[in-house]
Amino acid sequence: MSFRKTPLSLAVLTMAVAIPAHADSASQVPTEEVIVTADFRQTDVQSIAEATTVVGAAAIEQRSADHLESLLALAPNVNFSSGASRGRYFQIRGIGERSQFIDPVNPSVGLRVDGIDMTGLGGGAGLFDVQQVEVLRGPQGTRFGANALAGMINIESNDPTADFEGMVSGKLGNYNTKALGVVVSGEVGPGLNMRLSAHQNRSDGYIHNAYSGRDDTNNIDEQLLRLKGNLELDERNTLAFTGLYIDVDNGYDGFSLDNTRTTYSNYPGQDKQNTHAAALTWTSEVSAAFDLRVHASGSNSKTDYGFDEDWAYGEYDDSTGTCVTPGTCLANQEGAWGYSSTDQYLREYRRRELDVRLTSTAAGRLFADSTDWAVGVYSMTRAEDMTRFYTWNADTFYSDLNTESKAVYGELSVQASNDLTVTTGLRREQWHTDYDDSNAIANDRTEDLWGGKIALEYLLNDNQLVYASLARGYKAGGVNTDPDISEDNRTFDTEFNNALEAGLKSSLLNDALQTRVAAFFIQRKNQQVKSSYAVSNGAGQGFTFQDYLANAAEGQNYGLELETEWALTEQLNWMFSGGWLQTKFIDYQYDTADGNFSMNGREQAQAPAYSFANSLTYAVGNGLTLVLENEAKDSFYFSDSHYEESRAYVMWHARVAYDGSNYQLALYGRNLTDVDQEVRGFHFGNDPRDGYANERWVQYGDPRLIGVEGKFYF
Repeated sequence: MSFRKTPLSLAVLTMAVAIPAHADSASQVPTEEVIVTADFRQTDVQSIAEATTVVGAAAIEQRSADHLESLLALAPNVNFSSGASRGRYFQIRGIGERSQFIDPVNPSVGLRVDGIDMTGLGGGAGLFDVQQVEVLRGPQGTRFGANALAGMINIESNDPTADFEGMVSGKLGNYNTKALGVVVSGEVGPGLNMRLSAHQNRSDGYIHNAYSGRDDTNNIDEQLLRLKGNLELDERNTLAFTGLYIDVDNGYDGFSLDNTRTTYSNYPGQDKQNTHAAALTWTSEVSAAFDLRVHASGSNSKTDYGFDEDWAYGEYDDSTGTCVTPGTCLANQEGAWGYSSTDQYLREYRRRELDVRLTSTAAGRLFADSTDWAVGVYSMTRAEDMTRFYTWNADTFYSDLNTESKAVYGELSVQASNDLTVTTGLRREQWHTDYDDSNAIANDRTEDLWGGKIALEYLLNDNQLVYASLARGYKAGGVNTDPDISEDNRTFDTEFNNALEAGLKSSLLNDALQTRVAAFFIQRKNQQVKSSYAVSNGAGQGFTFQDYLANAAEGQNYGLELETEWALTEQLNWMFSGGWLQTKFIDYQYDTADGNFSMNGREQAQAPAYSFANSLTYAVGNGLTLVLENEAKDSFYFSDSHYEESRAYVMWHARVAYDGSNYQLALYGRNLTDVDQEVRGFHFGNDPRDGYANERWVQYGDPRLIGVEGKFYF
């Protein structure tokens, strides 16, 4: 494999700029301790025996990020797939889904917001008043079970404070971008602290619709309301609660027949989400030997996802293929067999979780005071009701999916010596799904699943930790719902991953330099792979996409990851994250309408060979701060069902901020060179002007964004 020169040379250039700025160690300042909250115990990121990225509030602010998709470049070997107004699905180390249409999906990467399961609902992953984002890479079989086959993304918002504080923020930018947020926090009663956050983010989007003459068919309109509370019942008992309201009313008009940001759709789509969610956590020092944690959460969500399938406009006569109203059809191509259709998916989600956990204290260690432990039980129910309105369906399609899960889990961490710690974890989970739809497809299945890990940690010295781990993750099987596929492809089996990882975490130069290096090898068994092909509905009748999940017998994913945080001086800080990833199918063949295809030896989709991000932060003085960032990503296959690839890219971002005594003003620019970042792609025929010849289609991410933002603290 050969790397492309441009992105790599830019990385080298950035590092070359940073390193000469290094002064002697006496002038260096230690980096702040970063705590991972998603583990059984809150642990410093430098001490946890797995690859974990924590993006704190400062880094979120420096990128002027308002959504999770804007941060993912900071975590090595993490990608996202669009196909909507926001990236909903994520991939870690080349493992993860791209989208969801008619079939039920068991995601490979979990998403949690303040302890609430938001997996598959990434469109609502806003970042206002967020403390940090944690990206745990590798199977999380012990802690999270299913839907964490590749890893977990955990978003933690800021906690309530005892002292009163407040903040008002605002943003103005191109594409008519406007944002306004308010935060109020403080003590409202004896032992009761509360925090209220409200935020609205709006933009016209970056698409020009030539048919309507509008510039807002790909608009952003997102609202967030969050209430958090912390109540000290007594010296031994604490009650924390979160209420969350998300309202997303975004447009979706992403694909153009000219592969530009000018679309021709007469019925632009939508990407909406409405979520009401709550979580309650009781922690108690019930014994000198262990603590009790009871966590309950629930959410109700509605989504409305739809799009203009033909990507064009005009009304055509089906019998002749001519334009009914001259001058209204695409490029006035008379005789071009045009069609018009829309596809819309309405879903209702109901999710409930209960997790009860006992965690040992120092007094409760086992085996001669050498072993920490944690045990717990978990229960979950999910319901997903879907209604589809599709032009070519004679009847409205509906489906019901109900999922139940019950699990027991435990973890032992043995201090084998002063320097060596051995951690073992195991989770046993019973997974039951019941599916039925209006096409008389039904599936009722129960699976007994297990995952876990064994990890060795060895302290080389006070500042360096080396570790190795073997983890097993799993993702439940399911059913394909297309009535036209063969019964042999009706169901697919559970996927299992065995992941071997080794790493070194170092804190050097009086803690001014922190590095995290990880190498991994993943063996994928019964890999769930999306297969898709287009079937013509007849002349002038468009295409129907037959999607189904199949199992590849085996696949391999391996690579390297590096993260560095270096306080070069009291004024200058450099951060770098980079990943190298190799993937391939070992044994995978599948059938399409065009015959049998073998993917043996091909790279897996959504797996760029390299990705990296740099950030230089310079505190000029007198409240002025300059930030220069870049990020780059190699090309990758959009799908496992075709051979279209994204194009490699490098993007540059910058920010200038001034901090006063109780306010901040900033000027930011993202994607300064206006790079066309390709975030979704297809290969099929959809242009009446060329007779629907198969072509490459892409959706672009954000173009150049320029804006100003301010915060006032009170």
